[in-house]
Amino acid sequence: MADQDAKLRTLQQQGTLNPRPKAVRDELFLQDEFFDSRDVVQVKYEMLRRVRTEGQSITDAAANFGFSRPSFYLAQSAFEQDGLAGLVPHKRGPRQAHKLTAEVLTFIGEVRQKEPSIRLPDLVNRIQERFAIKVHPRSIERSLLRHQKKRR
Repeated sequence: MADQDAKLRTLQQQGTLNPRPKAVRDELFLQDEFFDSRDVVQVKYEMLRRVRTEGQSITDAAANFGFSRPSFYLAQSAFEQDGLAGLVPHKRGPRQAHKLTAEVLTFIGEVRQKEPSIRLPDLVNRIQERFAIKVHPRSIERSLLRHQKKRR
C-alpha cells in the first residue's frame, strides 16, 4: 500500500496522474496490476499501441481508454512528433507575462533608470496610465528577476 501511495504522489508531482482512471475499461488495465489506469502516459501509449499494432478501431480504443476521438488524435500527433515524451501532459496557462510586452518592459526600464527608487505600486499606476492595462506588482517583480538572471 505504501508503494501505491508513493506512486500516486509521484504521478501527481509529475503531472501525469490520470484525472479519470475509472473511465479506463480496457481488459489489461482491469486484470493486470502492471497496467495502472492512474498513469495517463501509460494509458495513452497503450491506447495508441492497440490501434497501431492490433488494429483496434480508434472509436473503440478511445472509449475503452477513457478518451474522446479528438483526444486520441491529439495523443497520436504528440507521440508521432515527440515520442513518449509527447504523451506527458503540458502545463496549462500562459507561458509568460502576456501583458508585459516588449514595449511595456522598455517603459519599465526607462522609468526605473530615471527613478531607481520607484515603488512597484507607483510603477503599476504609471503602466496603467500609459498603456491602459492593469498589471499586478508581482508580475513586474518576476519579470525583473527573470531579466536579472539573463544578464548573469
